Amino acid sequence: MAQQITQFMLAGLVAVVIVGFGTAIASRRIGEREAIVDARTTALVRAQGFVEPAVTDGLVAGEPAAVAKVARVVESAVIDKQLVRVKIWTRAGKIVYSDKKRLEGSRFPLGADEIEAIEKGAIVADVSDLSAPENRYERAEGKLLEVYLPIRAPNGTRLLFEAYFRYDPVAAAGARIWRSFAPISLGALIVLELVQIPLAWSLARRLRDRQREREGLLQQAIDASELERRRIAADLHDGVVQDLAGVAYSLTGAARQPDVPVETAQELERSAAGVRSGVKALRSLLIEIYPPNLAEIGLASALSDLVARAELRDLTATLDTADLHEPLPPPIAGLLYRCAQEALRNVFNHARATSVEVRVGSDRERAYLDVRDDGVGFDRESLGSGVSGGHFGLQGIEDLVAAAGGTSRLRSSAGEGTDVHVEVPLR
Repeated sequence: MAQQITQFMLAGLVAVVIVGFGTAIASRRIGEREAIVDARTTALVRAQGFVEPAVTDGLVAGEPAAVAKVARVVESAVIDKQLVRVKIWTRAGKIVYSDKKRLEGSRFPLGADEIEAIEKGAIVADVSDLSAPENRYERAEGKLLEVYLPIRAPNGTRLLFEAYFRYDPVAAAGARIWRSFAPISLGALIVLELVQIPLAWSLARRLRDRQREREGLLQQAIDASELERRRIAADLHDGVVQDLAGVAYSLTGAARQPDVPVETAQELERSAAGVRSGVKALRSLLIEIYPPNLAEIGLASALSDLVARAELRDLTATLDTADLHEPLPPPIAGLLYRCAQEALRNVFNHARATSVEVRVGSDRERAYLDVRDDGVGFDRESLGSGVSGGHFGLQGIEDLVAAAGGTSRLRSSAGEGTDVHVEVPLR
């Protein structure tokens, strides 16, 4: 149960990490959007509120007085710690003003977004491409966010106002939002986890108790079945079997009386032999109804009795127990006996075999069983549909072995017999 609770807690921690990571990503994106909106607003206010009123027609022609007038406004009311660079472009790609004097008069091709901003009045914000030649003087500033929008000269000529903002506020906004949301989201998850752990513990304990109850009921049913089979086997052995054995003895004795005719004596002997054969079959059936006490007689001896039934069916049967080291744990011995019983029942009833080999062995780690016959075999895929036809025992072997933590292998094909292999761990 502790293992399941630990797995539940680990799953909860994974959920907390995933939600925390997702919250961090979402916060960063929200912060970026907020910072970009702030930069767009700042650029718009400063461009249209301060710079555009200072623009004259002479700025387009690059007149020094016009450039100086814009420079005074930019240096006093536009540039600050966050807005680090300003450029004013013409539609032809000429920089008519920049707070970096070396750029004035330079020409660079405008991009599609910049042309669209001039022609359609759009406000565009994007991370600055510092590898572009017109941005070579901004590279020392690190990552920047550039915003560009159109402004007008008094004669109606459209110019492009471009402002470069530090990117730090963008990251800071994301961190600020993360700090706001993280305690709420992660705290709620942690509280939920702490509340669920006692509930999970209680549920696991209840499931364990119900499992124990089911196991107890199953064991009671098995014990009751064992007891009933023992009673039936005892009644048959002490009643019918003994009576038939007495009949066989009486028939043999009557056949040996000196005054009995030869033909009558022979008939009595045949009848006695038939009764003895019936007694032997009944005793084999008793073994199947109630398996022997493996702890007393051992697995090898019990399997020998099982294999002996082959003689009644004109089968050549061999049993190899050379590698079997007894005693085995009772549950393991019982499982191997049941598997052998089911496999041999399939051989007797369905295989139409002429021979069967049974091999059982064990070492320090495992015990194993092999049952091979030379019968007609069957298609492995048809095993499921063969339950009603008698192959239920073979499917049952797999279920029994799997429940004991072992492995089983069933190999068969039409005309090539069947091979059942079972391995069960001893520890």
